[in-house]
Amino acid sequence: MADQARISNLDSIEAFRAALIVFINKARVTLDSVQDSVKKTRGWLQSEQPAFWATQVRQRQNKLDQAQQELMTARLSEFVDNPTFQQMAVRKARAALEEAQEGAKRTKAWGRDFDRTIDPLARKVDSLRDYLDNDLAKAVAYLVEIQKILQSYNETPSAPPSSPT
Repeated sequence: MADQARISNLDSIEAFRAALIVFINKARVTLDSVQDSVKKTRGWLQSEQPAFWATQVRQRQNKLDQAQQELMTARLSEFVDNPTFQQMAVRKARAALEEAQEGAKRTKAWGRDFDRTIDPLARKVDSLRDYLDNDLAKAVAYLVEIQKILQSYNETPSAPPSSPT
């Protein structure tokens, strides 16, 4: 029975350590991208979209007011027998205004619910980031120590077999 372990290839540990470092770096980049996307989406939903829909509501209200004014003018005019075109314009403008109001309402609800919905998932991303930065970094350091120990073990001369006396 041999008293000494045979370590034939330390390169496998080095290859695994290098692959682990590459994985950690790629995972960090991916997590940064996820966190940036969450921030951008939050900003878009809580500031850009409400402003967009408020502008749309104002513009569409102005178009509806204009269409209603044209309908009223057409009804009072002696030159227009049937104000069908103006009535259709009013209906179309009213539908467009309702669409903008609904968009503003949905955006407000999504903005209100965003943090409650996304925060639990963002915490999972944060815990994964912590795992990468702490636990896997320790694993890389541990692999370096294993390499050193095995390298020194490999370099120690083996004792000659003892002869029974």
